[in-house]
Amino acid sequence: MPQTTVVPQTLTYTTDTGLRLVGDAWGTPGAPPVLLLHGGGQTRHAWGVTAQTLAARGWYAVSLDLRGHGESDWAPDGDYTIDAFVADLRSVMRHYTQTPALIGASLGGMTSLLTTGEAQTAVSRALVLVDITPRTNPEGTSRIRAFMTARPDGFSSLEEAAETIAAYLPHRPRPKNLSGLAKNLRLREDGRYHWHWDPQLMHAPNRQRDPERLLAAARALRVPTLLVRGTLSDIVSDTTQAEFLAAVPHAEYVDVAGAAHMVAGDQNDTFSQGIHDFLARL
Repeated sequence: MPQTTVVPQTLTYTTDTGLRLVGDAWGTPGAPPVLLLHGGGQTRHAWGVTAQTLAARGWYAVSLDLRGHGESDWAPDGDYTIDAFVADLRSVMRHYTQTPALIGASLGGMTSLLTTGEAQTAVSRALVLVDITPRTNPEGTSRIRAFMTARPDGFSSLEEAAETIAAYLPHRPRPKNLSGLAKNLRLREDGRYHWHWDPQLMHAPNRQRDPERLLAAARALRVPTLLVRGTLSDIVSDTTQAEFLAAVPHAEYVDVAGAAHMVAGDQNDTFSQGIHDFLARL
């Protein structure tokens, strides 16, 4: 089993439009690569434990901050449409001599689905979609949007931010150590903590999604595919799950008990094991 370091290597990629994207790399660079893309409003740190687990089992795991998130550049033109994220991912994937597997949650999952399903040639060796399907529950997406836009003035402390998250995610135990939360916030000159993403992400043109386009990309998938759903999710329903699995007959499916939309953060050990078992069969 390859050795992996406790601290990841920080990488930077420059996209075709000149944006700088930041990533964390775990494992041996010569190992088969797997790219992990977080959901909207998250950062690359959402994948830390999963990336370490995959690296320890022989993968070169790279978690990326998407444009407008974490330490990656904000788009100067405010372009956070899905096509912009897809173009960024294509730019990053060209850095690899081996075809990578893609793991994407929510926004990262839609990006990975379109990148793979709309490509004229094979660009990924496998696709894992984490709690995202072409069609989603509108009540769940509205709840996420309300949470992301509720505190434009930020928070006075990490403790205040933790209280807000605890109210949004009542099923998840509140962490005693808030250092992980600090990675998702920026301390600005006004002395207040703000989410680590560009507020322009929530502008109307950037929020538009096309379920029919996503479904067409799903039907075009020819690579091994896994759908992971949290049993407590209010984003993926039985109906949208069934529609996706009908569109991708070869897809595998895993239900993670006790997890909601943020599956990796809710039940990471179970989630990581399911991902490893799937990738091990490639």
